[in-house]
Amino acid sequence: MTVTLQRILTSEFPSWLDRSCTEYVGDLVTQGGSREEAQRIAAESMARSFPDGAPSPGNEVFHIMNEAGAAVGYLWIGQDVSADPGAWWVWDLVINPDQRGQGFGRAAMLLGEEYARSHGAHSLGLSVFGFNTGAQGLYNSLGYETTSVKMLKKLI
Repeated sequence: MTVTLQRILTSEFPSWLDRSCTEYVGDLVTQGGSREEAQRIAAESMARSFPDGAPSPGNEVFHIMNEAGAAVGYLWIGQDVSADPGAWWVWDLVINPDQRGQGFGRAAMLLGEEYARSHGAHSLGLSVFGFNTGAQGLYNSLGYETTSVKMLKKLI
């Protein structure tokens, strides 16, 4: 399988931003938050990363392309928010639901690691929602180590 990363064009960025925000809201709701709170958190997060609603320095957004040249998902990668310029972060990885389980996520992560390394990264971190056991399995199999765990108990 041949997978490539193709930088999202500036003209495509607004629709990607909407999609990414919608995906994030969905994940926050699945995690147990209210839709209103999830929308607020997602909007604030995107505004911090993309203050002008456009691509910004330190963030790279790529289409994940299959061998037929069709986009099967996206990868958002960039420098971590720490003071260490060699610390990078996978902000988001999404494979289209009908394309999951075919190795695209693994291939995209490996390409993302190469990209980060070639741009001076010495580490690559990420967060994963607790309910996303498929992603956790992928990241574990790629050698990512758990560095923190956040837990919650509803008292209703």
